[in-house]
Amino acid sequence: MKTQNTMTLNRRRFTQAAAALAAAGASPLVLAADTLKIGFVSPQTGPLALFGETDKWVINQLKTTFSDGLSVGGRKYAVEILLKDSQSSSNRAGEVASDLILKDNVQLMLVSSTPETTNPVCDACELNEVPCISTVTPWQSWFFGRKGDPVKGFDWTYHFFWGLEDVIANYTNGWKTVPTNKKVGGLFPNDGDGNAWGDKNIGFPKPLAQMGFALTDPGRFQDGTQDFSAQIASFKRNGCDIVTGVVIPPDAKTFLTQASQQGFRPKVVTLGKALLFPSAIEALGDLGDGLSTEEWWSPSHPFTSSLTKQSAKALADAYESSTGKQWTQPIGFAHALFEVAASALSRAKSLKAADVRDAVASTAINSVVGPIKWGGKGPFKNVSKTPLVLGQWGKGKKYKYELTIVNNETAKNIPTGGTLRLIQG
Repeated sequence: MKTQNTMTLNRRRFTQAAAALAAAGASPLVLAADTLKIGFVSPQTGPLALFGETDKWVINQLKTTFSDGLSVGGRKYAVEILLKDSQSSSNRAGEVASDLILKDNVQLMLVSSTPETTNPVCDACELNEVPCISTVTPWQSWFFGRKGDPVKGFDWTYHFFWGLEDVIANYTNGWKTVPTNKKVGGLFPNDGDGNAWGDKNIGFPKPLAQMGFALTDPGRFQDGTQDFSAQIASFKRNGCDIVTGVVIPPDAKTFLTQASQQGFRPKVVTLGKALLFPSAIEALGDLGDGLSTEEWWSPSHPFTSSLTKQSAKALADAYESSTGKQWTQPIGFAHALFEVAASALSRAKSLKAADVRDAVASTAINSVVGPIKWGGKGPFKNVSKTPLVLGQWGKGKKYKYELTIVNNETAKNIPTGGTLRLIQG
């Protein structure tokens, strides 16, 4: 197995073994040394790079697993993984997807991390009739962001992750356990996630109102905004005890720094996307203590890889021991992409696009991020939902800040390690 840059399958050993078996009269069907190409697109650089920072490690860890190739329809294939960088750009994501499809002739596409990457890649696959598995985008941002028809769904693209209903439930379940005035300031940028999270019909406004929370939404802003004075003034004017939303890591740092400088100190800050990563929290210094966010995967999750048989904890430990870095949530979902890929390919009748697509659609596995199955309990045939809990950052024992699960009302099988606490201001 190899990435485009460094990871190469040792084909000499395979070829020698094949020659020996051929001399003994083995079937040429089993001996075929063709290559199976899997494309993988994620943000390796740019403001979303923290989402993709573990992808190369995941691929490298699976070298041993795929070293003997994969059998598809009774035929053995060497495995080649082509990792491409979306550069945190929708346009670039679409370009590299087209290259993988039209130039590299990949038989299966994998894509991860925010609508800016997943949606253009999935659109390219749908257009060119290439099977695709995507993750790490709320399903509404993925499905409706691509103008999906609930009746028809999509033909070639399949997605697994949680939805806005899950993140709203987790955020509000946590907020209800602490004393606040239930006034919420919303930070919803003008991007795929922000437009979905702030949407009056599918996003936060309606359910917050139904639960008695008063939302202040100052309107959309562009990613990379350098001045949040208008939003801060609006939140102060309306007496917001809680701040929520979905922003990129640089914008969270800018907002939180300026809020502190301008004397705005909310009791609860629960932000999606920006607060997922240890390095982003450490960059905030003392402002990182007490921030909360959704938690899609952790060493505490009671799940095991169908591919390597590692528990979530074992996978996180392997990452930490080999890199010297703190575990981070995308590890589990990058690994799970390959779990689904390996399962589907092993069940496909052949490498024909329709056969691989049909195998993906019929997937039903227990993965390191939880059960993945399409056509079951998901909202649409192309969406499989994974569990979600609420986490909060605090001063750690091993690392400067550590993420603790503080509410699991939506996924009781995932254990908590504490309860939500107010930010000390």
